[in-house]
Amino acid sequence: MRHTRLLAVPAALAAAALLLTGCVDNSAGAGDASEKPAANGSVTVDEAAAALLPDEVAESGKLIVGTDGAYPPNEYKDADGEPTGWGVELAEALAAKLGLEADIQIASFDNIIPSVQGGKFNIGMSSFTDTVEREEQVDFVNYYEAGIMWASAAGNDVDPEDACGLKVAVQATTYEDTDEVPAKSEACVAAGKPAIDKVQFDTQDQATNAVALGQVDAMSADSPVTLYAISKTGDKLQAAGESFDVAPYGVAVGKDSGLVEAIQAAMQALVDDGTYGEILEAWGVADGGIDEITINAAGSN
Repeated sequence: MRHTRLLAVPAALAAAALLLTGCVDNSAGAGDASEKPAANGSVTVDEAAAALLPDEVAESGKLIVGTDGAYPPNEYKDADGEPTGWGVELAEALAAKLGLEADIQIASFDNIIPSVQGGKFNIGMSSFTDTVEREEQVDFVNYYEAGIMWASAAGNDVDPEDACGLKVAVQATTYEDTDEVPAKSEACVAAGKPAIDKVQFDTQDQATNAVALGQVDAMSADSPVTLYAISKTGDKLQAAGESFDVAPYGVAVGKDSGLVEAIQAAMQALVDDGTYGEILEAWGVADGGIDEITINAAGSN
């Protein structure tokens, strides 16, 4: 994520959001994921990519994927508590392209990279923004580009570039939490203005509800997530400016796992055969799609 974490209306969010306040309308809509055919059902194995797999992974028959289940529409839980979202569908297609079965495991966002490093997960696919700092821990196979976008309560105009003294909601440990909002707050203080009051929440739907309820002035999240939140809260939220700071999402891969080249080749194969584009188009997030799958784009810039 920016977690650095436009779009259709997929299936219901986690029931927790409804229990929390009832503000978010999580009913299924025209883009309900249950109406979409599983992309991996039509994916053919790329033998060249599969040949790059380490023996241990190939022989296991599965690709263990760690993902956060609270960042809709990228990765979240459906009404039955199962992982869904366009990132999850892409992970399933990626495994199928390698001739493996995807074992999607939901984990807290801040535990995913350590679990990849420790070998619990083969990969982490959870809207991770590729940063130089994160590249010191894992390698990233870059597959998408997303910006940051703020939202505020309807009728409450907020300028992300002049938010000094405001309360801003973020999901804990995302890029917005660790980098973007703190940098803006430091700039406020340096200019002799009040710091931004950053308010952390465990999940993105909690942050969204805080804005809708007027508990905070605005929220900051990745552009697909913010646009989704606006679409699911009726007339309660509005965009606060345009998206900015576009950066790549990356699949987190252990540095000594031997998986990087296989993941890159399989993802590129999904791009080349059109599966990648079909998934993004079905979820309304095609604007961030890319043609060339790269490795560690942040460090190469």
